[in-house]
Amino acid sequence: MSPDGKRAEPGDSLVRASDADRDRTVEVLAAASAEGRLSLEEYSQRSEAALVARTLGDLASLTADLPTAPDGAAPDRDVAVASGEITASGEITAVLGNESRKGSWVVPPHLAVRSVLGDCHLEMQQAVIGQQVTTIDATVRFGTVTVFVPDGTDVRMTGRTVLGAKSSEVRGEPRPGAPVIVVRCDVICGSVTVRRPDWLMRRRASRAGDGSG
Repeated sequence: MSPDGKRAEPGDSLVRASDADRDRTVEVLAAASAEGRLSLEEYSQRSEAALVARTLGDLASLTADLPTAPDGAAPDRDVAVASGEITASGEITAVLGNESRKGSWVVPPHLAVRSVLGDCHLEMQQAVIGQQVTTIDATVRFGTVTVFVPDGTDVRMTGRTVLGAKSSEVRGEPRPGAPVIVVRCDVICGSVTVRRPDWLMRRRASRAGDGSG
C-alpha cells in the first residue's frame, strides 16, 4: 500500500517520496499511536524513519501492518477541511522578529513554523483544534519556537537538533482522547520547547472564559 492508502503498482515502490507523502505517513502513524496500535517507542522509531524515507516503498513498509482509511483518505485532515473553517495547512514565519498566535485561533492539521533569528510563540490552550492529530513542522535557525499546551496533552517530538535543543515540559500522562501534537524539529543553533502556560496566560484565559475585561 502507498502512504495515501491506495494500492501501489509493482514499480511504485521505487518512486521517490515527496514531503507530502512523508507527512501523510507520519499522520497515519500518529493516529495509530493515539488509538493504541503503536507504542510510543514504535511511533518514535517509525516516524523518524518516515522523515528520511527515500521511496514510496520505504514509507509503505512503515504502515503495512496498520489499517487504512476508506478510499485512502486521511480521516483527520479530511474532516478538518470539510468543516469549512480549518484549512489543510498554515504557515507562521518569524525572521529577525517575533510572531505569535494566541486566544481562540483555529489550528490547522498541518502547521509550518519557521524562525530565523526570531521568536515564535504558539498558545494552544484556548485554540480551536478540530482534528485529533496536529503536525507542527518547526524549522529554527538561530531562533526559538515555543508551543504552550495544557497539561495532559499528548505531545510527540521528533527530528534533529544541531547545537540546539528540543524538549517537552508538559506534565503528567496524556488524557484519554487528548489531542495529539506532533512536533517535527529541524533546529540549528536554536530551540523548540513545548511547555504548559504560565500563570499570566492562565489568568488571561480565565478572564476570557468568565467574560471579564
